[in-house]
Amino acid sequence: MKFTVSREALVKPLQLVAGVVERRQTLPVLSNVLIVLENGQLSLTGTDLEVEIVARITLVGDSENGETTVPAKKFLDICRALPEDAEIQFSLGEQKATVKSGRSRFSLSTLEANEFPSVEPGSNDLSIRCKQKEIKRLIDRTSFAMAQQDVRYYLNGMLWEVRPNELRAVSTDGHRLAMCTRQVPADVSEVIQAILPRKGVIELSRLLHEGEEDVELVLGANHLRASTPDFTFTSKLVDGKFPDYERVLPKGGDKIVIGDRSDLKQAFARTAILSNEKYRGVRLMLDEGQLTIVANNPEQEEAEDVVSVDYSGDSLEVGFNVSYLQDVTNVIDTESIKITLSDSNSSALIEEPENSDSAYVVMPMRL
Repeated sequence: MKFTVSREALVKPLQLVAGVVERRQTLPVLSNVLIVLENGQLSLTGTDLEVEIVARITLVGDSENGETTVPAKKFLDICRALPEDAEIQFSLGEQKATVKSGRSRFSLSTLEANEFPSVEPGSNDLSIRCKQKEIKRLIDRTSFAMAQQDVRYYLNGMLWEVRPNELRAVSTDGHRLAMCTRQVPADVSEVIQAILPRKGVIELSRLLHEGEEDVELVLGANHLRASTPDFTFTSKLVDGKFPDYERVLPKGGDKIVIGDRSDLKQAFARTAILSNEKYRGVRLMLDEGQLTIVANNPEQEEAEDVVSVDYSGDSLEVGFNVSYLQDVTNVIDTESIKITLSDSNSSALIEEPENSDSAYVVMPMRL
């Protein structure tokens, strides 16, 4: 096995693949990256048995087919440390791989390629082809609300729901919920659900671009696969039942507040400074034309901020975790924001005022 490749062409795909590889592994081969060269096509594979990423590079010049595995982090660190315009020569000898560039020479240990586990794709139940930016938006709009290390393991991930010509992503940690729906060509007659684990969501987000390039999503019984000409991403799905999120969406709220997103975001940030560090609670006091945000902490300190809003109706006082409100104002990108409330014990529904593809629910707090 032998090939030459520019540092520039190798570093980015290698970074994507090495990102999946865990430092501490039960199987030594899992800390390696699988390198396969076939007819001028170089593929790099990394896996932790949950998530697998294959990156592809088309080589120019002479090369010899072959396959091996080398330590992922060391190989990446070597490539990164070389000059930007370096040419990298890779060759395989007895039990060792040699990496040469200019006057630098490195000898890396190898493990047999046939020891490397592959994630077996199951039956390909459903295939959707859409623009990468659509999937990227679904993740960017909802991933912040995923739970972290919750005992309800099915919340430590994101629900993907395929509907007729729609794809929806939902995440919740039990205190707040984020949902985004995009139009995609999905030929299904009934709703299909799958839960992608947290690590899979994060890795898939790193792979996708905002551009117009296509990605093919294949949803199987146990796996989700995303493919482009440059990479193939495969992740196991979480085996569990996601809660019925539609029951959580507040219905019939009669107090509709429209405010400037940037003003609200800054007011939340200012009042958060003096909120209780553990509970992060703030009180929202709604009156005709204005919203007053008040925070207190155990040191008897207080912050108060008044924001002008478009609201006419009865006064209302309700408590929320200010961090959750800040997260929503960070992901919404319109100039104004719409908050729908009904009473002091009900959740807030936050959306963009017009044609919103996203909805956010924040549960109230007793303060």
